[in-house]
Amino acid sequence: MLIFNMGCPSGLRSLLLLFLAATASASVLRHRDPLPDGFVNAPYYPTPYGGWADDWSESYEKAVDLVSQMTLAEKVNITAGTGLYMGRCVGNTGSVSRLGFPQLCLQDGPLGVRTTDNITAFPAGITAGATFNKELIYERGVAIGEEFRGKGANFYLGPCVGPLGRKPRGGRNWEGFGSDPVLQAIAGSQTIKGVQEQGVIATLKHFMGNEQELYRMYQLNVQQAYSSNIDDRTLHELYLWPFAEGVHTGVGSIMASYNAINGSAASQNSYTINGLLKDELGFQGLIMTDWLAQISGVASALAGLDLSMPGDTVGNNIPLDGYSNWMYELTRSILNGSVPVDRLNDMATRIVATWYQLGQDKDYPPPNFSSNTADRTGPLYPGALFSPTGVVNEYVNVQGDHKVVAKQVAQEAITLLKNNGSFLPLSMSSPISVFGTDAQADPLGINSCTDKSCNRGLLGMGWGSGSANYPYLDDPISSLKRKVTNVTYYNTDDFPTVPAPTSDDVAIVFVSSDSGENSYTVENNHGDRDADGLALWHNGDELIQNAAETYSNVVVVIHTVGPVTMESWIDLPSVKAVLVAHLPGQEAGDSLTEVLYGDASPSGHLPYSIPVSEDDYPASVGLVATPTLSQIQDTYTEGLYVDYRHLNQAGIKPRFAFGHGLSYADFLFSNASITAVTPLSAVPPARPTKPASPVASLNATVPGAQEAYWPDGFDRIWRYLYPWLSTSEADAAYAIGAAGDETYPYPDGYSSVQRSDDGGPPAGGPSGGNPALWDVAYTVSVTVTNSADAKFGGKAVAQAYVQFPSDINIDTPVIQLRDFAKTGAALAPGQSATLELSLSRKDLSVWDTVSQNWVVPVPEGRYSVWVGSASDDTPVVCYTDTLECGSGVTGPV
Repeated sequence: MLIFNMGCPSGLRSLLLLFLAATASASVLRHRDPLPDGFVNAPYYPTPYGGWADDWSESYEKAVDLVSQMTLAEKVNITAGTGLYMGRCVGNTGSVSRLGFPQLCLQDGPLGVRTTDNITAFPAGITAGATFNKELIYERGVAIGEEFRGKGANFYLGPCVGPLGRKPRGGRNWEGFGSDPVLQAIAGSQTIKGVQEQGVIATLKHFMGNEQELYRMYQLNVQQAYSSNIDDRTLHELYLWPFAEGVHTGVGSIMASYNAINGSAASQNSYTINGLLKDELGFQGLIMTDWLAQISGVASALAGLDLSMPGDTVGNNIPLDGYSNWMYELTRSILNGSVPVDRLNDMATRIVATWYQLGQDKDYPPPNFSSNTADRTGPLYPGALFSPTGVVNEYVNVQGDHKVVAKQVAQEAITLLKNNGSFLPLSMSSPISVFGTDAQADPLGINSCTDKSCNRGLLGMGWGSGSANYPYLDDPISSLKRKVTNVTYYNTDDFPTVPAPTSDDVAIVFVSSDSGENSYTVENNHGDRDADGLALWHNGDELIQNAAETYSNVVVVIHTVGPVTMESWIDLPSVKAVLVAHLPGQEAGDSLTEVLYGDASPSGHLPYSIPVSEDDYPASVGLVATPTLSQIQDTYTEGLYVDYRHLNQAGIKPRFAFGHGLSYADFLFSNASITAVTPLSAVPPARPTKPASPVASLNATVPGAQEAYWPDGFDRIWRYLYPWLSTSEADAAYAIGAAGDETYPYPDGYSSVQRSDDGGPPAGGPSGGNPALWDVAYTVSVTVTNSADAKFGGKAVAQAYVQFPSDINIDTPVIQLRDFAKTGAALAPGQSATLELSLSRKDLSVWDTVSQNWVVPVPEGRYSVWVGSASDDTPVVCYTDTLECGSGVTGPV
């Protein structure tokens, strides 16, 4: 989401808009770096109708009935926002009050209700992913959903599964759950389930290839967004995977990314929207733009876009001047015949059906907050030069007891990387010296930086639209001082002069690494960590080294958005323990100190690898830029090999592997068994027949121009976006369409005729694709035991990785995560629990680019299922051919 800070002086805003206007009137530049061969998406038209999935049928029947009663202008009015800052929420659709369809509120963000009060600032997605706890991630989703509903937001603009984390420096990786498609898919789906059970529409984002913040956007026909060039197999096996899982879970909406995919903007890419999302994955909900990302009117409608947010754009115009690519322009395009009526029918029906699907037609609360101001009263439409005023904030407290689940997520995510000599947990009697500004809340105020666009004090979340306001912040130094009395705090990132420590003294050093959205630049980092790279911020490495020279016992706590390099200090003998606390949100204090002192055992695991050097990654995952105003080509030449997949293939040992995480407990895996459930064939059973859509029953004739006329006596708000045209404009548009002399220059391959079922993708099907892909092929059961000699209890995680048969002529990663499970309660010394893991047909398949289907290379072959606590610690293996398992073995990496 693009952000304009409405808190800046109005004069500066006016100057900004004048500058943008001048830029927009400059010579149009359409140059781009050459698109590599083989990466052009084939055209895919028309947009498949929604309404052919059984689990959406009732909602579509209701939606078709309602849409059939709408006029042209009413249908158009619900397909776009009313403009930037033209309502209480970050996005506000038009309404059809005549028929009882309300204005819908769309609100950020993935970790909590953004830019308002009386909410919970939950741990970020990367923190939730580090818990490796499906049930806890679901509970986080439930709590988030309750808060969005309580605030009256119809849409939760999350979860985020794109970026996948391909680029370690990527600015928004922390909004997602980790650098693995299955981890992202499971965590995203659990979040969707939790949120949508509260009646809130979840929005899975960003679809797809949004792996870098720099040059992500189309800007006023001058700067084109970069193009993520992804081959077919890589796209299916990595970047589309979590979206397919989300669609299978029933997600109501999806947000397109800012960037281009294989040369075509994501918000008007007919192949990815019509072909992949709506046909192959059978998505029944709606797809929207990211904020201000729409760059065309007719082209985006034909390509399958359903909702333009917030209604205006920076792609080919400037916001806040009353211009929209849709609204009145879409009305014109319907009347003049450029956009078929059935495409508008499908847009409107998808939006209304999603509203029904989530039960929002029954006692759903209206918005009771403002994302524009903290004042009780203010302008109802802040983006208008002149606006009526009224109550905009009702200060509804939606926190409930959500701090409990927020703390549990923060705590279960804490990842113990190193614990030499079982130094942790600490003794209550040890003198403690704490170093680093990251230990304490921002001294200028916990919400003093707009959208967290500074790294001052404790880092609890990254910056940008994925942030939220803290209601309070339990910081580590406050928690430590509550827990023990012998604490000295040095609130500095430069090592100070300290009294000579004894051998019993412990130094706890807090360090951080931040990133966020390209809307802000923080300490020369433009969203991505382009300036600091994977180094710790604020001289963190030097602070640790100096502490290690002075103290015999050093504990390092890292709050970070992603991997950081640590070779300059990780092996120093004084550095006894290292913990990654990720981005803990408001519950950063007690969640950590309880781990430091043994009230809880760490049970988090890395959702990414930590390399020895940034040079260990393939060169293609670095940030890309060109010096000219061109479309930058970001080509995914590494293919399937990102993060641990690359390191394993290249034989590079990371400093800490994906999935790594130590515990105070001592876990042993044993008694593994594997059971065949569904017999596999090389190719899945044929996709189900696609039934007729009720959308086809709607009248697709161009209506009379009078359906677009401005209502008599209508009181307009300046800059507010409306669907109506003047009488003369409507009549003129209708006349053009009726004459048929002027036609829109449709793209190559365009057709308005719905494809027959036998022409659909072989892998296609309702709500995620061919249902057979989710058939369980094998289950694996494993017993995990905490040693009787252990001094502490703890929660254990089992991670299941698949290794494909060695005799197939297909390149596959050495191992790939396919499932994980965590014990529900801490296992006391000597206690055991059984964890169940499952593998689907899709988990054992590869994407065949010729047949365009998921293929099991050798159904009867030996697939090895490696189970353990990390990708490089898999002491259990089960074989699919013999259904035998072994324990105490050496894993493949």
